Amino acid sequence: MVEIFHEDTNDLDLDPVEIETWLNKVCVAEDKELGDVNIIFCSDNYLLELNIKHLEHYYYTDIITFDYSEETISGDLFISIDRVKDNASSYDVSFSEELNRVIAHGVLHLIGYGDKSEAEAAIMRIKESEALKLIVPRET
Repeated sequence: MVEIFHEDTNDLDLDPVEIETWLNKVCVAEDKELGDVNIIFCSDNYLLELNIKHLEHYYYTDIITFDYSEETISGDLFISIDRVKDNASSYDVSFSEELNRVIAHGVLHLIGYGDKSEAEAAIMRIKESEALKLIVPRET
């Protein structure tokens, strides 16, 4: 089950059922089963405090992933809306595209992909692109 929460940010118009359907496809493509994933949207400052407290990193980041996976892919994805907006502008992509990329990034971490080395980061980018292709567009 995918649940969405907001900490010191405005509510985003996201459908947790659509996100869960998409993330389930990402997991199935990796021969994994989606479990409980919480997506917590927050501000730069909120995520910076988590980054310092849990990782001893003293810098802003777009996502911190807490992995609780055992038999299923489960965890908490803390995502800074401020970073997503800035990165979308820097990469010249829409906010929605960048947000989806960051969500995919977090789930890929839960699946087991890393990004510490250049080789890992290159694989992560490929996997993010594959995950983005699995999104079913929202009907209007």
